[in-house]
Amino acid sequence: MADLKDLYQTADWKKEKHAPAIELTGKPGKDQILSVTVNVGKEIVHPNTAAHHISWIEAYFLPKGEKFPSQIGRFEFASHGASAQGADTSTIYTQPEAHVKFKTEKPGTILASSYCNIHGLWQSSKEVA
Repeated sequence: MADLKDLYQTADWKKEKHAPAIELTGKPGKDQILSVTVNVGKEIVHPNTAAHHISWIEAYFLPKGEKFPSQIGRFEFASHGASAQGADTSTIYTQPEAHVKFKTEKPGTILASSYCNIHGLWQSSKEVA
């Protein structure tokens, strides 16, 4: 029997177009806002067609010393060129990038996951000091 955790793939986003790239600005602190951007295909562009696309990105924050993360965002990408005329006939193609802001007083880890309809689940993480 497979475990979901065993299905997630990781890689350096600079060399693998499926791995989520996490950008962070800000630092934890009272009334401080952190800004997180997660992009799939930042360095190597990911196809965004009906046949091959990123369906969603999720972002979580795991405070240091805690057991469970909090989901800070889920983003679905539904336009991959489909129209009434068929696949890849539309001019509308969403780009797999998500942006969320949140507040925390604790350091921890940003966790990001994404799903490619051909290549499965991917994950990345970034420390928040």
